[in-house]
Amino acid sequence: VQVSVEVANSGNYDGKEVVQLYIHDEFASIVRPIKELKGFELVNLKKGETKTVSFTLTYKELGFYDNEGNYLVEPGTFKIMVGGSSDKGLTEKFELN
Repeated sequence: VQVSVEVANSGNYDGKEVVQLYIHDEFASIVRPIKELKGFELVNLKKGETKTVSFTLTYKELGFYDNEGNYLVEPGTFKIMVGGSSDKGLTEKFELN
C-alpha cells in the first residue's frame, strides 16, 4: 500500500516537521495496539514550500506475531493515520483481502 501526503509550511519562517505514519488493524484475531508507528520522515520546509511525503506499507508493516510466535498477515480493515503527532492528522481506511 502506497501512502502519500502533502506537507506545507504556511508559517513565516523555514522549519522542519516530522511526518508520522500510524496504522490500526481494526479486526485482528488478537488484541493489537490502537496506534502502531510504522514510519516517519523528517522534512525540511522553506517558508511557503509544500512537499509530498510517501510511505510504503508491505506485509512486514501489516503483520504481527500471534501467541505461538507465528508471523501473520490477516485480511481485514486497516486504519491509516498520518500527521505531525500521534493525536492529530489525516485518516483513511483500506481493506486487505
